[in-house]
Amino acid sequence: MFATVRLAVRRRADQWLFQLRDAEPGEVFLNQRRVFILPTGAGVGFGVLLLVLLIGATNYNLSLGFALVFALGACAVVDMYLTYRNLGQLHLAPGRAQPLFAGEVAQFELSIVNRSKLDRYALWADFLQAGEARYVADVAAGERTALLLSAPSTARGYLAAPRVRLATRFPLGLFRAWSYWQPDARALVYPFPEAVAPPLPMSGVASEDGHGHAGHDDFAGIRSYQAGDSLRHMAWRQIARLDPALGGQLVTKHFEGGAIEELMLDFDALPATLALELRLSRMTRWVLDAEQRALPYGFRLHGHAFAPALGAAHQAACLRALALYGSKERP
Repeated sequence: MFATVRLAVRRRADQWLFQLRDAEPGEVFLNQRRVFILPTGAGVGFGVLLLVLLIGATNYNLSLGFALVFALGACAVVDMYLTYRNLGQLHLAPGRAQPLFAGEVAQFELSIVNRSKLDRYALWADFLQAGEARYVADVAAGERTALLLSAPSTARGYLAAPRVRLATRFPLGLFRAWSYWQPDARALVYPFPEAVAPPLPMSGVASEDGHGHAGHDDFAGIRSYQAGDSLRHMAWRQIARLDPALGGQLVTKHFEGGAIEELMLDFDALPATLALELRLSRMTRWVLDAEQRALPYGFRLHGHAFAPALGAAHQAACLRALALYGSKERP
């Protein structure tokens, strides 16, 4: 109970005293004005011990007692300096953040750059909203270390990296030095794909040369079942010979010739009664299904029209348009 209250109070104090308003572009240098330092619980206890020893040495006029107090006090001062030096004079740089779907955990790459001649040890880093730091790193002199900090995502669009707290208690743990950084990094969050979506909206179009790739005129054999295949085209005789419970696969009939099918994913063609986010989720599912089945697909979404294509670039462009729909950002 006490630990929970202390953590909540420290969070509020951090937000009020050391809050940074805007993202800091590029590298950030941790000068002495950006590094804060205070005694830890062990440090406070050590200070109380020194006070008790000082009172005892004064009452009994013990020269060795005074020497012990002053020696231990000097050790504490040296530890305070070394703790600051372990964190100060570092450079912090943002890295890449891979796109993700809403509800997943975003991974932000952040680098700690040590251009000094001193090795740095036991540097704890994490987003401020995470509470206690979860990532620790050592950075050798003249080297850099990359950390992947995770943050949850809840909605589509751009997710800005939360504020980072970097801290250390090295070497003795009597003092804790820390600093804050608001990296200029963000991750693109796609709409979460609908779990159970209707089949892909295929439309038949006459072929000029009499050959097609997904028509219904000439039987061309059977193939493995794919999500969205019509039940009318299931090869029931072949399925009956192989029990799916014993490892048999579902198969469907494959037709060629006479007609081809076009796949156009049109946002305006979806029922207007559906909620906006559900329509975007359905479009996301269709984009993923079309890519998985290697079906060239076109895409239309209020000002964005892409010709039928396949590939990672085409998929990324469609998902980006869905993620930024209705926002001020340009897809």
